[in-house]
Amino acid sequence: MKHLVTPVVLGLALLAATPRGHAQTADKKWGIGLNGSAFQYKGNLGSNYWQLKDSQYGPGISINRYLSSGLDLGLHANYVELKGSRFTTVMAPTAFNTNVVNVNLGLKLKLNNGWALKEDAVVQPYLLAAPGWTYTSREGTFNGTRTDEDKSYFDLFGAAGINFRLGETVGLFIQTGQHIPLNANLDGDPTRDDNKWDDRFLQHTVGLNISLGKAKDTDGDGVPDRKDKCPNTPAGVAVDANGCPLDGDKDGVADYQDKCPTEAGKPELQGCPDRDNDGVADGEDDCPDQPGTAALRGCPDADGDGVADKNDKCPDTPRGTQVDANGCPLDSDGDGVPDAQDRCPNTPAGAKVNALGCPEIPAEIRKLEQPVRFRTNSTQILPSSYPALDKMVQALQQHPEYGLRIVGHADSRGTEEYNQGLSERRAASAKQYFTGKGIDAARIPTLGMGESAPAAPNSNAANMAKNRRVEFRFEFYIPGQEGGTTPQP
Repeated sequence: MKHLVTPVVLGLALLAATPRGHAQTADKKWGIGLNGSAFQYKGNLGSNYWQLKDSQYGPGISINRYLSSGLDLGLHANYVELKGSRFTTVMAPTAFNTNVVNVNLGLKLKLNNGWALKEDAVVQPYLLAAPGWTYTSREGTFNGTRTDEDKSYFDLFGAAGINFRLGETVGLFIQTGQHIPLNANLDGDPTRDDNKWDDRFLQHTVGLNISLGKAKDTDGDGVPDRKDKCPNTPAGVAVDANGCPLDGDKDGVADYQDKCPTEAGKPELQGCPDRDNDGVADGEDDCPDQPGTAALRGCPDADGDGVADKNDKCPDTPRGTQVDANGCPLDSDGDGVPDAQDRCPNTPAGAKVNALGCPEIPAEIRKLEQPVRFRTNSTQILPSSYPALDKMVQALQQHPEYGLRIVGHADSRGTEEYNQGLSERRAASAKQYFTGKGIDAARIPTLGMGESAPAAPNSNAANMAKNRRVEFRFEFYIPGQEGGTTPQP
């Protein structure tokens, strides 16, 4: 075996100098093999098969090309000097010394093709069929006669071997095969058998296979594209064996995108947890155990007024009500009536207001609210009513904030439909008196009540006279509001 030392040492030196990549044979499709072999001759002068002590040794080299997970193509070259002799007389010696060069092109059937063994298995058995060319240069004698000859032959070579995967790019292999150079005469014996393989030899090989090239790695993460399940990983991002970004908490959000990389969370929250499932990450949620809204940092707001329940001093405010910072209805003028119900939201401070938030009409104004009476079936205002009407006109002129609601009535004579129309016409007649004095019609809403609201029972003429009337009610005027004025309680 000492003849094997040189090629094996050379192979180990190359191994040490070879960069360690992360590619498989499928990625690094080219490779080179360096080997040393023990050759054992068999021919007419005898057989050294399986006789290690009678072996001759020689180097070899191969160039390999990956074809598929189960097949490689290889070009192999070997050299050996085969020797042999047979005891004869000194005067008629028989011996040979034949230099043999083999060049074979073959297919390697790999058994680690994913069926029984994985492609990157440590132990990788294979079969090799490699026909080729054998050149021989013989010096020798046969019974004292020189048999020197140089000649080439077609060579049949088959072998079986095992490759041991030492790393991503290097393998150590052992292999045994037989060469049958057809019609070859290695020993110079002129006596030949009928078959074409009188002389042949075994080759027992130990060597190194070194993968060459660089695997394609589009995103540069160290995982070849063939194995990369995440081929577009951004540069500099740490990845796992499949080329996908690391995800330490296994929440489906890669660590480089995960704002909470040590806590399993939700993708929509960039990997952060949300205990109450309200869409606000726990780290930003002021109420992490109560579903709330993002606008209130995850806190609930039962009445929907924009103030979190924990800060809301009026938690049952009706929907749509404007509130202050404490969640209570706004009262802009401080009169005790919330703006939502306040018909007079700008009442001066300190003013006494009614339930609608408007200042009460003074008693001296209320005294002016004298009804106007009409003759039977008439809408004409009696002149005797003009002084009372003029006082109301004067009050409206002095107080532009006031309006005057006019309500017309009728007695029970006639049909309800007629009396309803009559009451409306009486109210309109009174309104015309005020607009004729320059009062804005918007400040004078009217209403007809027909015979539905008598001032006295319609049992006699005197009572009916009381029911043929128009009544007045001072109210606060609110421009733009339907009806023009605010009814007073």
